[in-house]
Amino acid sequence: MSGEMIALIMAGILMVGLFMGHPLAFVLGGTAVLGAVIAGKTQILGIVINRIFGDVLDNYVLIAIPLFVLMARFLSDSGVTDRMFEALRLLLARVTGGLGIAVVVISILLAATTGIIGASITVMGVMALKPMLQYGYSKRLSTGLIAASGCLGILIPPSIMLILMSSNSGLSVGELFAGAMVPGILLGLLYGLYVAAIAFFRPDLAPAVKTEERIGRAALARMLVVEAMPPLILIFGILGTMLAGIATATEASAVGALLALLIVIFRGRFELATFRSALYETARTSAMILFIVVGATAFTGVFNITGGLRATQNLMRALDMEPWMLITVMMLIVFVLGMFLDWTGIVLLSFPIFLPVVQEMGINQLWFVVLMAVVLQTSFLTPPFGYALFYMRAIAPKDVKISDIILGVLPFIGLIVAMALTIAAFPDLVTWLPDTLYRSK
Repeated sequence: MSGEMIALIMAGILMVGLFMGHPLAFVLGGTAVLGAVIAGKTQILGIVINRIFGDVLDNYVLIAIPLFVLMARFLSDSGVTDRMFEALRLLLARVTGGLGIAVVVISILLAATTGIIGASITVMGVMALKPMLQYGYSKRLSTGLIAASGCLGILIPPSIMLILMSSNSGLSVGELFAGAMVPGILLGLLYGLYVAAIAFFRPDLAPAVKTEERIGRAALARMLVVEAMPPLILIFGILGTMLAGIATATEASAVGALLALLIVIFRGRFELATFRSALYETARTSAMILFIVVGATAFTGVFNITGGLRATQNLMRALDMEPWMLITVMMLIVFVLGMFLDWTGIVLLSFPIFLPVVQEMGINQLWFVVLMAVVLQTSFLTPPFGYALFYMRAIAPKDVKISDIILGVLPFIGLIVAMALTIAAFPDLVTWLPDTLYRSK
């Protein structure tokens, strides 16, 4: 059976399994087994199993995933972001749209300390959505801003997605963290500028806080500094040691988990039941991610050995496009896949196809991977299966309709596309920091 036919059959089985609602990990693994059987090469399953043990279970970089998840849970339990948001909200009370800007600032901080989308959106939704609606913010602006800002966690380091990208691309975690740092922060600032523009032109959609709730700025500034110290220490403890080359991603994640636990203890929030719950949630989240990694490894292994991968790459080469056009096609594929798959499946399925073609074209691989990471922000926001939409629906009041949430995220999807185009036009936004930290030595 030809590689082209195998590619079509496995892609068809994959789509059918996903639209039937089965979990992605088992659809990937099941498609691998069926693909090997249909191709009449069941013996390759043994090779795939060896590859899983060699490439996945022996990959020490992946140890950072459960440690960063645990760190995020500890930080959430510490309650540090609640006080920070309250102080920042009141500090910006005199600014029209200040509450929305506070959401962006705290979301960037959460992204730099958690990297867990569900946790970031839930925390910000619980803290900010009710006050925003009470002060007269537009339902669409409020839900869209919280959903989009919460998704910054997969782009701003430390990011679980970047760790997984590193293990599947040959790039170091430190390089990817450094490359994604500037685009991630710029995207957050772009959200803030959008809120400021809305507040300037339509102050009725983003009003200021009531006069009676305004408190002295000096007291609030002191409060903000005190509350900001623990997460800032955590950020510098993780990213500082990694970017300086002192610690690997795995070592830095262990440091981060320990520092987050100490923050919980020093703030008097440590409870044995909460500690057990954090361990349980970490195990469940990590198992879900690693199951998908195992399933995707099996899928790509069978897809490669049976000739499907080569046939797909040859199809892309046969398009005979200029490099920028082919990159555009790849990003459109990622965007469309993001409507139906989560980022884990997209990364694991597309990297084996895209990266060899990108290298043949002489395109900077770091730039391409970070560009793809930016575009993958949309996978959480695009209907019908955007996870951020479901997170917001779960925490939003009943009078906020799902249509409000979907329409609310559309401008932010446009801002993500604008950020991707900016990176394409100015690749130094990605490469400058890694070159400065690593290649200048």
